[in-house]
Amino acid sequence: MLRSLKALSELLTYPTAELQQAAGEISEAIENDTAIPISVRNQLHRLLTELATGDLYDLQERYVLLFDRTRSLSLHLFEHVHGESRDRGQAMIDLKAQYEAHNLFMSAAELPDFVPLFLEYLSLLPAREACETLGQPAHIFAAIAERLRKRKSSYEAVFRALIALSAAKPKEEEISALLSVPDPDANDLAALDAAWEDEPVTFGPGAGDGCKDGLIARVRGALRPAPDMPGTPRNAPPRR
Repeated sequence: MLRSLKALSELLTYPTAELQQAAGEISEAIENDTAIPISVRNQLHRLLTELATGDLYDLQERYVLLFDRTRSLSLHLFEHVHGESRDRGQAMIDLKAQYEAHNLFMSAAELPDFVPLFLEYLSLLPAREACETLGQPAHIFAAIAERLRKRKSSYEAVFRALIALSAAKPKEEEISALLSVPDPDANDLAALDAAWEDEPVTFGPGAGDGCKDGLIARVRGALRPAPDMPGTPRNAPPRR
């Protein structure tokens, strides 16, 4: 499963020629993980085919429209919880410390709640701990998957796979709360501006009182150093 998490991480990175060249290895890692339903694996292979054979400029433009310009599809986990509130800063610091405890070092341009980086971290953990931690933001993945389904985007499969691999399944009420947030079309610039100007989104009892009652605390609490995890030094390349 850990190889598949690394493969899913790569699928959510900005499309590059290197990603296209690695399509075969990514496909193999996904196919070997039977915890991912075969229907989802087939969808992932379709996405891989698009990434491997498509025009790189078009692939990059699609990625930017989906994940960079659309707040409701943001690949930064804490964007879906507390937006730009002060709680986010400490959560970032804590996540970064957990990564470094497992010899996963970020570049200065990276944010620790970026989903590809989060998945790369999980790929370093023992399988059980990785599944448990993956379950903490599962409702975020479910909401993003649903929005991508409505857009008929092949990227939906990545988030369906993450839900399948997580130990805890998302709660419908948490998914509904996320889906109630405006989800403008990436080409509607006025609506996009309005979405980014909205107040930070919080969920759960007392979420407005601090991060301990919201998803940030649950994700941070789950990210514990694994005492039996061997360390192998590694420097992460810059991510978009």
